[in-house]
Amino acid sequence: MTEYKIIGKPVIPTEAYLKATGQAQFTCDIKLPGMLWGKVLRSPLAHAKIHCIDTSKAMKMPGVKAVVTFKDTPGHHFGTGIIDDWTIFARDKVRFAGDEVAAVAAVDEDTAAEAISLIRVDYEELPAVIDMEQALLPEAPLVHQHAPGNLANRFFVERGNIEQAFKEADFLVEDTFTTTQVYQAYLEPMNAVADAQNGKITLWASTQVPSKLRLTYARALNIPMQNIRVIKPFVGGGFGAKFENMVDLAAIVLSQKSNRPVKIVNTREEDFIAGNPRVPMKIWVKLGLKKDGSILAKEVRIIAGNGARTVYGPPIMATACYRIDSLYRIHNLRTEGLLAYTNTVPTGCFRGFGNAQMTFALESLLDRAACEMGLDPAEVRLVNVVQSGDVSAHGWQISRSGLKDCIIKAIAASGWSAKRLSPKEGIIKKGIGLACCNHVSGNRPFFRPFDGSAAIIRIGEDGKVFLIHGEADIGQGQDTVFAQIAAETLGVPLQDITVAEVDTQISPFGLGSFATRGTVMGGNGIIVACRQARQMILDTAAAMLTEPADNLDINEGKISIKDQPKQQITVAEVTRHYMFSHGGAPMVAVGYYVPDTVLPDDKRYGNISPVYPFGCQIAEVEVNTVTGQVRVTGFWAAHDVGRVINSLTLPGQVHGGAATGIGWALSENMIYDNKGHIQNPGFLDYRIPGSLDLPARFHTIFIESDDPKGPYGAKGIGEPALNPTAAAVANAVYNAVGVRITKLPLTPEKILAGLTKKYRQETGGTIA
Repeated sequence: MTEYKIIGKPVIPTEAYLKATGQAQFTCDIKLPGMLWGKVLRSPLAHAKIHCIDTSKAMKMPGVKAVVTFKDTPGHHFGTGIIDDWTIFARDKVRFAGDEVAAVAAVDEDTAAEAISLIRVDYEELPAVIDMEQALLPEAPLVHQHAPGNLANRFFVERGNIEQAFKEADFLVEDTFTTTQVYQAYLEPMNAVADAQNGKITLWASTQVPSKLRLTYARALNIPMQNIRVIKPFVGGGFGAKFENMVDLAAIVLSQKSNRPVKIVNTREEDFIAGNPRVPMKIWVKLGLKKDGSILAKEVRIIAGNGARTVYGPPIMATACYRIDSLYRIHNLRTEGLLAYTNTVPTGCFRGFGNAQMTFALESLLDRAACEMGLDPAEVRLVNVVQSGDVSAHGWQISRSGLKDCIIKAIAASGWSAKRLSPKEGIIKKGIGLACCNHVSGNRPFFRPFDGSAAIIRIGEDGKVFLIHGEADIGQGQDTVFAQIAAETLGVPLQDITVAEVDTQISPFGLGSFATRGTVMGGNGIIVACRQARQMILDTAAAMLTEPADNLDINEGKISIKDQPKQQITVAEVTRHYMFSHGGAPMVAVGYYVPDTVLPDDKRYGNISPVYPFGCQIAEVEVNTVTGQVRVTGFWAAHDVGRVINSLTLPGQVHGGAATGIGWALSENMIYDNKGHIQNPGFLDYRIPGSLDLPARFHTIFIESDDPKGPYGAKGIGEPALNPTAAAVANAVYNAVGVRITKLPLTPEKILAGLTKKYRQETGGTIA
């Protein structure tokens, strides 16, 4: 592979100093003259009619400047572009405990909170449906009148001849898996600052999708898009949650009413009860395999929980239904997914976007099949892996696959073979488990108008480069990667690149951070813009040096003649000459990238991503057979990343993804009572892993498959880092104690119940 000067090198994130010294400004740090504090009144009931909202006492309270309800909004339904089942504040019904009913803006946060307590709402409680399976029963209460049977969406896809394939299979296996609703646990809660004066709106938002916010909120507020400006400051994590949300809209409506800027910052409890947690799923999977472990057929049925309104439930369920079918060579498939409305918090995106749920199910069942057939689970994967040049059953074109190398390198590094077969003795038993994953780097059907990216390169008279893009760095180090790509392509020092914060008034329309798309989509657009800027530099230098442009080169900010490297001028000299000979205009280049992907047809067929990342993770665990506690003691993560761009930050992405996956596997679950109230809306009772819960031995292995469609060969890593983790941990637990848990999380109670059942089956006895 080609060796580069900046690509592949360890680069400290460009924002590291600002964050370390406390100078980085997040949305909650924004302070504007005359700014008010906002608070939202939320429903205490999961389902109820609203007969009356009395805001009179709140409006009379000293320090209160605005009180708003549904009556202060345009009043129509809108949505994220999928189903228009949102309103700004509840109109005649509340549909989940946490639903937005009203909001107050006051001179300080305490006054706003007290005013909220003075609002009186006359509710008539209605029967609620909390469980997604029960919601689909004929007798279930309806969440929305427009959705008979509470069916929000259905997905179906079929390929090949599945009945015949099952008949030809030597081994059949099936099981049902349950994944729970979990919270993204970002550091910075949902918050917004809105300034709606003189008919214009400026919104500072902690968001992954600035341009999409502008598009959606213009519809919600019934105003022209040009009247909304969205600015994305630093973001304290998102992991999928920070798309459209009611906090932004409440702040805007309060600002419109008060004619003053308004800030709203969720408490952590509010974030739990009214955020956009992961879509829970119940997944039945059936596999048919040949004696050598090759998969002939796969059938899947999914029930997924949409919550009370549609955030991104339909595409998340669709992802669970068919994205994983490009992980292995499977050509006989049938999958049906049903998405149910429930009187619970609306669910949305979370790292993995449905693929994580399906990966847990498939990789657990494939492990079971291998064990029951007497085969090595790693060898079964190797028999089935997709290869470079394959086209999946759904038309997904795999230009480069490093999956086979991921598996081989992971099992070698972990000592897989010996550990898998080692004796399981003592109270604390050790086990090892493996799981594989695939994903996308871009998702063509997510936003129907287009997929792709654009970038603007502006070079001033000092030769310094200002990079403007529309994507969204939310803490993952994306802007540093963009700066590396720009510097490498232009031939200038990295320190000469400044990456602008996203501001929809100046930035291109960018789809944002999701679908593991940032590096590939954003990076490719930046390369196009930088190549144009580079050519402008060379053309200008050619005139100055009276040399053909193709006989010049740029290296470390200096232009030289190829066969006379000592004769040099600087990029700064060239851009200054350009500016002063063009009436003061800076050198500006605009580039865009549109991938060769397509919207799937009516049978769900078509290539949706330019590149596809793959990975294999191996977890080593210790299971205490007395307490049921599981501890992950070792972890090996091998990922096909195409090409490493930043060798310093890339391992951190994998560590973070796997840490999230370990929490999902072992402890995390949002627990509801039968009235639809979340019982653990905070980090005291909702337990995410701390440093002591994570493996001390964590090894990352990167396979560079050099994908020709990625920037400098790169693929994405964000979501693949999490997708296989839970399955790897669950499979390791089985290897340790012979108990297979199919319902996340793998709590001590479930482990002990499984051990008790296993003991009784083996001995016919009882445990005192």
